Amino acid sequence: MKKYSALFAVLFINLIYSQIKKDPTFSLNSAFQKEIKKFPFIKKVEFLQSSEINFTSDIIYKKVGNHDLKLDAFINKNSISKPAVILIHGGGWKSGSKEMQNPMAQKIALLGYQTFTVEYRLSDEAKYPASINDIRDAILFLKKNRKKFKIDATKIALLGCSSGGQIVSLIGTKYPAEINAVIDIDGLLSFHHPDSEEGEVAALWLGGTYEEVPKVWQDASALSHVSATTPPFLFINSQFKRFSAGQNDFITKLNEFGIYFQVEKIENSPHPFWLFEPWFEPTIKYISNFLNVNFKINQNENL
Repeated sequence: MKKYSALFAVLFINLIYSQIKKDPTFSLNSAFQKEIKKFPFIKKVEFLQSSEINFTSDIIYKKVGNHDLKLDAFINKNSISKPAVILIHGGGWKSGSKEMQNPMAQKIALLGYQTFTVEYRLSDEAKYPASINDIRDAILFLKKNRKKFKIDATKIALLGCSSGGQIVSLIGTKYPAEINAVIDIDGLLSFHHPDSEEGEVAALWLGGTYEEVPKVWQDASALSHVSATTPPFLFINSQFKRFSAGQNDFITKLNEFGIYFQVEKIENSPHPFWLFEPWFEPTIKYISNFLNVNFKINQNENL
């Protein structure tokens, strides 16, 4: 009887977890249905495997209770060690999935990088800083397995979109020794800022409103942690000011410390422009140029 009770307990916990983790609010299809009303010419960027890349899905990098946190890997075939780009999805810290970043990861891998898309705990499951710790553990996992994944561990870039952009910017400033470059695609730099419109969704992730937990809101803002050791940054912005809240102040600090940065803007686009053509290819071009400047790989070897 005890054996069956324990089994039912495990099944019950797994059932609860499965209900928590599947928030459909932000997905490729939901974003497409929303944005096509304003931009009827857009096309979804779908994931298509390439014969030049070894794709492996759902590699477990960390276990938290009954939750196996996973990543997908895109590794150049027969390659020597290459720089790594780790991609973090958006979704307001409560939705989205690593698979949404797979088309971009595949494209960047074809440019000569080893790329990875990472799952992390969302706000319905765990509050800040759980997701930050998850991604840091993914970075450590990849460094420990650098030979297996053919990674140059001295050249690791974090790339994030929307809330993923906020996350990678925070890791890049708060834990600068762990990575070597940051690509922030429409992710805010400060939660409590004149340009920010963050409210209920941010409060859910941060464990309370600004009035309730002001120190957490400040700690979770990359703007609070810029220093002389902050790595190079690329910002790719949409037309919406709220998603780059704190960026001007952030850039002022980067200039003070003499840190390299680039700022690009995708005009007349929706917020999740990186998911759709005609904006996907220009976004990849900006990313490629930035990585070439900072990691100096010979792209002719990858054509």
